[in-house]
Amino acid sequence: MSIRLAILSCVLTLGLVLPLLGVWWAGKSVAPYLEWPPTTRSVVHAPFSWPVSIGLLLLITGLLAPFALRVLHTTSRERPAAVTVFPWWGWGAAIWTLVLWGMAWTRFEWMQPFQAHTFFPLWCGYIVLVNALTFRRVGRCMLLNRPRYFFLLFPLSAGFWWCFEYLNRFVQNWYYLGAGELSAGAYLLRATVSFSTVLPAVLGTAEWLRSYPRCSAGLDRFVRIRFLHRKMWGWVLLCLAAGGLVGIGLWPEYLFPLVWVAPLLLIVALRMIRQEATIFSDTAHGDWRTLWVVALAALICGWFWEMWNFYSLAHWEYAVPFVQGVTLFHMPLLGYAGYLPFGLECLAVAELCLPRTSAGGLADYGAEAAVADLAQRKPTVAER
Repeated sequence: MSIRLAILSCVLTLGLVLPLLGVWWAGKSVAPYLEWPPTTRSVVHAPFSWPVSIGLLLLITGLLAPFALRVLHTTSRERPAAVTVFPWWGWGAAIWTLVLWGMAWTRFEWMQPFQAHTFFPLWCGYIVLVNALTFRRVGRCMLLNRPRYFFLLFPLSAGFWWCFEYLNRFVQNWYYLGAGELSAGAYLLRATVSFSTVLPAVLGTAEWLRSYPRCSAGLDRFVRIRFLHRKMWGWVLLCLAAGGLVGIGLWPEYLFPLVWVAPLLLIVALRMIRQEATIFSDTAHGDWRTLWVVALAALICGWFWEMWNFYSLAHWEYAVPFVQGVTLFHMPLLGYAGYLPFGLECLAVAELCLPRTSAGGLADYGAEAAVADLAQRKPTVAER
C-alpha cells in the first residue's frame, strides 16, 4: 500500500506542478490558475476548423475500427435470459431517476429552489439503477456484494474529478453556468458532492456491460502488446506524460486533448517503473475486454451527462478549439471521444487506490462467472 500511496503522491505532484511550469515558461502569470473559485477566463480559443475536425475524426475512427469490427464479426454465445427478476429497489431507482430528470428540466416556479441541486440525486438514481440491471443479469452487483468498495468510490471520485477541474484551468474547455453566486465554501461543497458520482457511475456501468459477452466478443483473443523492457518503457511514458502536462500550460490551444491522456500515462508509467501490473497488463495475452467495456461505459455515462445537462438550470458548457462547431447537446461531437480514455482513467485510479486485495477492481460478470456464482449461492429476498 505504501508503494501505491507513493505513486499516487507522485501523480498528484506532477499534475499540480508541471502545468504551472508550462505557464511560467510561457512568460504568463500563474496567479489566475490558482484563484478560488476558478472563474477567470484567460484562454482565447481558436475558431472551428473543418480540416482539423476531419483529421481528428479519421484518427479516432482508425483507432476504434479494429475493435468494433472484431466485436461485430465474432460470434458470441450469449445467455438467453437473466438469472433473476429485476429487484424492487431497481424499480424505485428508475422512478426516482425519472422524477429527478423532470425536476432538472422543468421550470415551474415552485421547483426553482431545488433545480440547481438535482445533479447528485439524479446520478444516485442512475447508479442504483445500473446496479439493479447488473443484479438482474447475474444475481449480484457492486452495491450489494461489494458495498465497502462501492461507497469508497464516492470520496475517491470527488478527488479524482477535482484533478480534472484543475487541469481544465489551463485549457478552459468547459465552464459552469446557472448555479448563481456562490461563496468559496459553498462552491467547494456543492461541486465535491456532484463530482463524487463519477466513478460509481462509470464502473457500475462497466460491470453491467461485462454481463453481456456480446459487448466484448472476440477481444479476449485480440492484438497482443508485450513490453520486454517494462522499466525502460515506463520511463519513456513518464517523459511523454510530463512533457504533455508542461505543454498544456505552454500551448493549451493545441495540446488540450492531453488533459484526458496525460494522467493515465502517469499512472501507467509509474506502475511500470515499479514493475507493477497495470490496467493494460492483460493485453500481453491479447485480452482487451475490460479496457473496451470500461471505455464504452464512460461513453454511455457521457451520453447521459450531456443529455441531462442540456436543459438543466445549473449546467456546464464547452469552449473547445477547432471542433466547437458540430455539437450534440452542448458537447462538440468529436468531444465524445474523450470519454473513451477517461473510462480507462477511471479504472486505473480505482485499481491504484482501491486494489483488488480489498475487494476492489472491476468484477468479471461475464456469462461463465455468472453461472458459476449462481450455482453456489442461495436465493435472495428479491428473487423470492
